[in-house]
Amino acid sequence: MMKLPSLALLAGGLATRLRPYTLQVPKAMIEVASEPFIAHQLRLLRRNGIGRVVLCISYFGDQIEAFVKDGAKYGIDVTYSYDGPHLLGTGGALRRALGHLGSEFFVMYGDSWLDAEFTPIFDTFCASGKSALMTVYRNEDRWDKSNVWFEDGRILAHDKTHRSPAMRHIDWGLSVIKADILFRRASDTPFDLTSIFSELAQQGDLVGYEIGTRFYEIGSIEGLRETDALLRGKVQSL
Repeated sequence: MMKLPSLALLAGGLATRLRPYTLQVPKAMIEVASEPFIAHQLRLLRRNGIGRVVLCISYFGDQIEAFVKDGAKYGIDVTYSYDGPHLLGTGGALRRALGHLGSEFFVMYGDSWLDAEFTPIFDTFCASGKSALMTVYRNEDRWDKSNVWFEDGRILAHDKTHRSPAMRHIDWGLSVIKADILFRRASDTPFDLTSIFSELAQQGDLVGYEIGTRFYEIGSIEGLRETDALLRGKVQSL
C-alpha cells in the first residue's frame, strides 16, 4: 500500500464568526463533543491513514501547540508552522510551511470534519498527472453556495465570487497539491489558496474527486452545533 504524504492543517484564522467563543481561544480549541475539536480531527486523520501533520497556526497558536504537543497521544507526528507577525492567509501559510512538507501533500482546513478514505483520493491525484486535486460534493446550493463546475472528473471552473448555473458542486475541503505550485509565489506574502485553485482550473491543471457525503464544519455557530451533534452520535452523517 502506498504511504500517504503529510497533511497541512490550516488552523491560523481569527474565527470572527464564532465570537465570543473565540475571543480567548483559537477555533481548533473550541470544545466539540466535550473536548477540543483538534483532538477529534487528529484521530480522524490517523484513522484515515495520515501519519504526519503540519499545523499552520497563528491566532492563539501557542494554545494549540501546548495541547497537541508532538501528536504522540494521537499516533501522529505533528510539526508546527507559525504565520509570524502578520496573517498570511491560507495560501501564504502553506507557502511558509513548505520547508516542513514534501513535494506533494494533503491540505485540510482546521474547522472541517471530513471523513473519507484518503488513499483512493491520493491515488487519483497521482494517476492524473495534474498539479493539484480538489475533492468536491454535489451541493446544489444546499450547505453553502456552490462554487465548482465539475464534469467528467475535471474541475472546469472554481470561483467563489462569479458563479454560474454550471456550478453544482462545492469544494469539499480536502485537497492534494504539488509544492512547486506554491514555490512560485513570494514568501511571507498573504494570499488565498482559492486563487491558486482558480488559476489551475483555468489552465486545466486541477483534477476533481467527487465525495458522496456532505461536509461538516465548526466555522459558524450553526455548523458548530451540527458537528457537535454528529460527534456525540446524535445524528447520522448524510
